Amino acid sequence: MNPNLIEQLKNQLGSNGLPYAIPIHPNLVHLTLGLFIVAIAFDIVGVLFPLEKPIFKFLAIPAIRANFFDVGWYNMLAAAIITFFTVAAGFYEMMLAQPPADIKSAWGLQAMETMLWHGVGGVVLLFFIVVMTVWRGFQRFVWRKDRAQQVQISYLLVGLGIFALMFVHGTLGAQLAAEFGVHISADRLLRLGENPNLVLR
Repeated sequence: MNPNLIEQLKNQLGSNGLPYAIPIHPNLVHLTLGLFIVAIAFDIVGVLFPLEKPIFKFLAIPAIRANFFDVGWYNMLAAAIITFFTVAAGFYEMMLAQPPADIKSAWGLQAMETMLWHGVGGVVLLFFIVVMTVWRGFQRFVWRKDRAQQVQISYLLVGLGIFALMFVHGTLGAQLAAEFGVHISADRLLRLGENPNLVLR
C-alpha cells in the first residue's frame, strides 16, 4: 500500500484512531466466536441426542436430531464466511494502530509483538475454520449423509482444540485493547494530552 495514502488516512482519523466511530474488528470477532461455538455445541448435542431424548420428551420439547446437525452446519458455514471479513477488518485496523512502545503486557510482550502474534493467529484461525467447514460439508453431504449421527467424534475433538486456540488468540486481542489501548478513544486522547471528558461528549 502507498505510504502517502496511509498518512492521508491518519490525518482523517477520529479519537479512536480510526476513520469511523466504533472499531469493526472486535464486533466481527465476537460474531465469529459465537457462530463457531454454536456450531460445535449443537453438533455435540446432536451426537448425544439418544441420551438426551428422554429429557426433551419430559420437557415436552419437540426436538429432532437432524435439526441440531442443521444448526451445526449452517453456523459453521456462516463462521467461515464471516471470518474472512473479521480478519480483513483486523488487518486494516492494525495498519492504522499506533500502539505505545514503552509498555509490556501481562504476558511480557510489547504492543507490536502482541499485534504480530494476534495477526498471525487470525490467519491461522481463518485457515482452521475453513478446513473445519470443508470437513463438516463432506460429512454432511458425502461421507455420512445417510447416517443418523452426521459428525465424527474426531471433528468435535478438533473443534474443542480450536476453542483453546481461540482463547489464546482472544486474550492477545484483549491485551491490545485493555493494556495497550489500541483504538480505545479515551486511552488515545490521554496519551495525546487531551481530556476525554471534554472531547468525548
